[in-house]
Amino acid sequence: MRGSHGFRFDFGPGMGRGFAASFGCEPPRMRRGDIKYLLLEVLKEGPKHGYDIIGELERRHEGYRASPGSVYPTLQMLEEGGFVTGQEVDGKKVYTITEAGLKMLEERGERRPFDKGPDWQKGVGLWKSLGKLAMAVSEGARGADEESLHKIHEIIDKARKDVYSVLAEA
Repeated sequence: MRGSHGFRFDFGPGMGRGFAASFGCEPPRMRRGDIKYLLLEVLKEGPKHGYDIIGELERRHEGYRASPGSVYPTLQMLEEGGFVTGQEVDGKKVYTITEAGLKMLEERGERRPFDKGPDWQKGVGLWKSLGKLAMAVSEGARGADEESLHKIHEIIDKARKDVYSVLAEA
């Protein structure tokens, strides 16, 4: 699911904004224009090509994956503005932050790139657990015999009932 500014919320298979809202935790939103600062912060550590930058953003900001459709145009804009340089290396364009880019980061100061509600972190854990369960069910269903499928259905139904029991007690 793509959010504002081209970030995909990585909730797991088939889990998007509606899924997040069902947990009462809307996904955090990046402040308008902040992606350029995130890119510059990654490049401050050294030259990288686009997909290395995307991977680094994902490592730094749990639950997010920047889309190439937001990263590459922003890198081009930063290059045109003189904040990064780009050169071909082994068939890939590698970007390096310039003095102007470092100055832009310095002038910006410390700011959090995402607006996160108070329940965001607890929602991330639930999404990850549910995503792992979905993957296990998907893998288990492939080529499974009828008896195994029946057992998987029973496990899922029991888990759903157990969750409702917990909610009823809360």
